[in-house]
Amino acid sequence: MNVKQIVTIVVAGGAFAAWLYASATSGDRDRVEPLNTKPPEIDIRGAALDSEIARLHERLRPRVAPRQPGRDLFKFVSPAPRPAPAPPAQTPKAAPFEAPIVRPAPPPLKLSGISEDATPDGLVRTAILSGFGQLFLAKEGENVTERYRVVRISSEVVELTDLAEGTTIRLALK
Repeated sequence: MNVKQIVTIVVAGGAFAAWLYASATSGDRDRVEPLNTKPPEIDIRGAALDSEIARLHERLRPRVAPRQPGRDLFKFVSPAPRPAPAPPAQTPKAAPFEAPIVRPAPPPLKLSGISEDATPDGLVRTAILSGFGQLFLAKEGENVTERYRVVRISSEVVELTDLAEGTTIRLALK
């Protein structure tokens, strides 16, 4: 055996002997030391919240009584009367002008397309009209709603008659 092994055995044996001696001695084992426990984090935050609530309640209590009599918020007091403004200088009136010509509003219908069908009698055209949130398919002589009637359908234009006013409206493809 060399010296290194002997030193290792002696040190290990000494450590074992110290451990054995410490466990066998009867000293202050009967005395229990109080555990040093910290309160949980939630309790710390709760205490801080309680103190903040108490501080805010103190701020809500008025320290000074309101002034009496105070302003009545529900009573209107008009300001002092102002002097009347000077009448404006009279300017010459302009000559009356002619009223602009009122053109009827365009119908709420649009020509979406024209369909052609070949029949033994010749071409039959159908107008495809959109308006009032619907799509209408109408041939010559048929009504589109209760107000308009299709009078003539050409290859690009549809003529409608307004039954209420008796006017003719032309809708062209765009």
